[in-house]
Amino acid sequence: MIEIQTLVTFIIYFIFLMGVGIYFYKKTTNIEDYLLGGRGMGSWVTALSAQASDMSGWLLMGLPGAVYLGGGKESWIAIGLFIGTVLNWKFVAPRLRVYTGKTNSMTLASFFEDRFQDPTGLLRIISAIITLIFFTIYSSSGLVAAGKLFESMFSINYTVAVVVGAVVIVLYTFLGGFLAVCWTDLFQGILMFLAITIVPILAYNHVGGMEAINQAMSAKNISLSLIPEHSLPLMVIISTMAWGLGYFGQPHILARFMSIKSIKKLPEAMTIAIVWVLISLGGAVIVGLISIPMFPEIADAERVFIEMITEIFNPWIGGVLLAAILSAIMSTIDSQLLVSSSTLTEDFYDKIINKDASEAELMHVGRICVLIISVIALFLALNPNNTVLGLVSYAWGGFGAAFGPVVLFALFSKKTSWKSALAGMVIGTIVLVVWKQVGLGAKMYEIVPGFIANALTIIVMNLFFAEDNQNILDEFDQVVEVVKSGDVL
Repeated sequence: MIEIQTLVTFIIYFIFLMGVGIYFYKKTTNIEDYLLGGRGMGSWVTALSAQASDMSGWLLMGLPGAVYLGGGKESWIAIGLFIGTVLNWKFVAPRLRVYTGKTNSMTLASFFEDRFQDPTGLLRIISAIITLIFFTIYSSSGLVAAGKLFESMFSINYTVAVVVGAVVIVLYTFLGGFLAVCWTDLFQGILMFLAITIVPILAYNHVGGMEAINQAMSAKNISLSLIPEHSLPLMVIISTMAWGLGYFGQPHILARFMSIKSIKKLPEAMTIAIVWVLISLGGAVIVGLISIPMFPEIADAERVFIEMITEIFNPWIGGVLLAAILSAIMSTIDSQLLVSSSTLTEDFYDKIINKDASEAELMHVGRICVLIISVIALFLALNPNNTVLGLVSYAWGGFGAAFGPVVLFALFSKKTSWKSALAGMVIGTIVLVVWKQVGLGAKMYEIVPGFIANALTIIVMNLFFAEDNQNILDEFDQVVEVVKSGDVL
């Protein structure tokens, strides 16, 4: 049964989140404020918001659960994600910030249209549809994680638990928009960091150190070795490391790059983000390893971090640390809801339904869209058999395969045309979905063939449909010069 102290901690935390939402409701005056915080975010907020919204509930639930079941070989997921994080901040962030500022694009879909000057609108429409589909799946994974957390803590029905989590998240996202999401992500990122460093240190001594971990792993016939015990170990390593490819196409992370005040703040933000990610991923892997001797048998491996906290800490401290899991969940769902809202508002309503909509009308539509996406994600999350990592992996792979190569070619390939980008996006998405549906995802993570198919399609199409519009070519050169000089936009 839940301790009253833990319940009080959670209530205080919920009140804090609502307060942030109400505060930024008053600060949000136009659609750029609501969707991108007025492009005025600082280094700390950008860095921790990007990483907190990136890692989500799978960092504290899905990844430790995978390591608990599979041992050291699952660490390749963390390694791939770390490499992807570094490359994304180093190469994608500067050019994306400058390019989207120059084209005045507020969503990834509108950036594709503006960057390639697509006369048909297909790039924006198809990328917007892909965004909505995969973000709905992604958001539902967070609600599943929230349901498991509340079910474990409060001994309430899973369905009720999912609904409670959804209501809290939707309220502050609905009210405060991007500013509320980013500032709550800052606090949540700090809380997640504290939890993922403190808990494994204390739990390590609690179980009896490395000897106990090795004995428990031997009993389960798993090991610390990074080399999979598999007939094709290289394929397994590539498949798990391929999570890092997903970074280049995640709209909720890329939106943070678009929102920072200037590219001069990016080096500091990158340093903060890399340190946070390195320690957080390492901590999550260690939690998974320590949980093997601590919980020889557990019904749901994704709950090991929850059980570890409740076993080691008193209810007050435990409540704060469990709130970190909720932080991980919320910091991603709120970002996904906002990007989905941005897509519906900016890419459909403003561009197709009502091109003359006022700023106030667009903000109202944005808030309504948050509610619509939330309800759909809620229904998907009501199946308690869903796993957090399973839902996240499909959505993450979907964005990586559909958008990753297009983002990279948009930023680094001068000759890529809208026809090439559109063909690559469609082919990459189709390959990913088909690969997953026929069951090949068990052999190789579907992001790999999808990403490769997308990139190869763009390369081949560029041979026949290379960009020749001088205005587009000149704009590309201008962006490159601004990035090189490091000028404030």
